[in-house]
Amino acid sequence: MLDGRECTLYSGAAEGAESEFGRLAEACGIAEVNYTFAGHRIHRTRGVRVLTDEELALKDVSLTYVSRLMNRVYSRAPMFRKILQSICWQVASGREIFVVGNIQEDGTVRGGTGWGAEYAKIRNKPLYVFDQNEDRWFVWTDAGWRPETAPVVTRRHFTGTGASDIGEAARSALAGLFERSFKPL
Repeated sequence: MLDGRECTLYSGAAEGAESEFGRLAEACGIAEVNYTFAGHRIHRTRGVRVLTDEELALKDVSLTYVSRLMNRVYSRAPMFRKILQSICWQVASGREIFVVGNIQEDGTVRGGTGWGAEYAKIRNKPLYVFDQNEDRWFVWTDAGWRPETAPVVTRRHFTGTGASDIGEAARSALAGLFERSFKPL
C-alpha cells in the first residue's frame, strides 16, 4: 500500500468522478493538482492549477483527428478544445490513469472522458476504467479491454477523471480503489 502523503492525484475538479476522486484523495492525505482554465466551472478548489492559453496550446489536438479516432463528431467550440487540452495535461501528468465512464462497443469510452482514455492508450499509460454500464472495472491491454477484479493504485503520481454523472456503484468502486491502495492516516 502507498502512503498517500507521498502521492499526487492529477484531475480536473469537475462535478462527478473528478470531485469524487478529489474527495477521496483529500481524506487519504494525497496532494491534488486540478487542471482548469479561465471560464471553466469547477467543483473542487483544492490544488487548482489554472492553465494559461499558452500552456493549453502545448497540448493542442486536432479535432478532426480526435473525431476520427473516437468514431464520433465533437464540437469545434473553443471551450471544448480547452477541455480536451486540459484532459491531456491530466493524463500526461499521471503515471497510471483511472477513469469512470462507459465503454462503447467500439472500445472507446463515451464523451470527453473518452479522449482521456484514448490519450492514455496513445501515451502507453496503464489504464483502468470503471464501466458504469457493467458496474465493474476493466484494464486496457494489447488485446483490448479485460475485466479487472480489484485494481490498485501502484504509482505515486496518478490521474483520476471521468463522467460528470456517476452512480453509487461508481462511488463504491472508487472508495474500494482508495481503500486497497493507500494506508490509513
